[in-house]
Amino acid sequence: MSKQPVFLVTGGDLAAQALALLQDHEVVYAGKTPSEDDIVALCRQHDPVAIIVRYSQVGAAAMDAAPSLKVISKHGSGTDTIDKVAAAARGIRVVAAVGANAAAVAEQALALLLACAKSVVPLNTRMRAGHWDKATHKSVELEGRTVGVVGLGAIGLRFARMADAMGMRVLGFDPYAKELPAHVERVDLDTLWRASDAISLHCPLTADNARLVNARTLAVCKPGVILVNTARGGLVDEAALLEAVRSGQVSAAGLDSFAVEPMTAPHPFHGEARIVLSPHIGGVTADAYVKMGVAAARNALSVLQGDLR
Repeated sequence: MSKQPVFLVTGGDLAAQALALLQDHEVVYAGKTPSEDDIVALCRQHDPVAIIVRYSQVGAAAMDAAPSLKVISKHGSGTDTIDKVAAAARGIRVVAAVGANAAAVAEQALALLLACAKSVVPLNTRMRAGHWDKATHKSVELEGRTVGVVGLGAIGLRFARMADAMGMRVLGFDPYAKELPAHVERVDLDTLWRASDAISLHCPLTADNARLVNARTLAVCKPGVILVNTARGGLVDEAALLEAVRSGQVSAAGLDSFAVEPMTAPHPFHGEARIVLSPHIGGVTADAYVKMGVAAARNALSVLQGDLR
């Protein structure tokens, strides 16, 4: 009996519904926290026809170690951990589960925005220490405020819809978005920085927009702006953001992604009560886990079967 073609998963598991689609393949797991060298070694050992990317980088070395590799499928929407130039040069397709985690990430962005505006974390800490700040604390009311949304794909548009439902004015920037819903006002980035009371990042990380949020852009924002990032940590100059929070130019920040992950302790953000942190779990829900796994498996199979061009 011939050996089944291999799917390599750069993680420790895959949803049962996704595995059911791969019953004609052998599925090999790289473990919960694989390094790039681990991926290369597994490619050399198993010569997969497809890689489903959950964690770690997949670069040219891994591709060269797997001569049978035809497709690299992202378990999610962001493909910045895959060397797309190297893949294109080798005729390997790169596909993503676009929209599969849109609800989960947009909800996380809204949760972080609300946590910042309503001081949820510091008030919880104060109450547990015995304080009752009703007479002295005033939170931010978001109705009537302006939110700038950078990136208007599936996640950004879903977040924009939530913000509109709360009575916020929504400004949007995305050079690739075509038709936008009536509740999103298309603006250039300079207008977005200057006019927004809160800014939420939902764009992919590219060589062109690395450190998009930096000392210069933060300086032109409204004093007391709120920043939310559930996209990629590399979009933000972390040192500049820390300085802006300390000075009050940024009143609060809600961050789900970071320049270096996992974040190691101690980190400068740890001492800032007005920075709300979560460990890049915006897309990590039970529902999104299934949606992303199924989409990643289907996308890869479609390429292998010649249906996705």
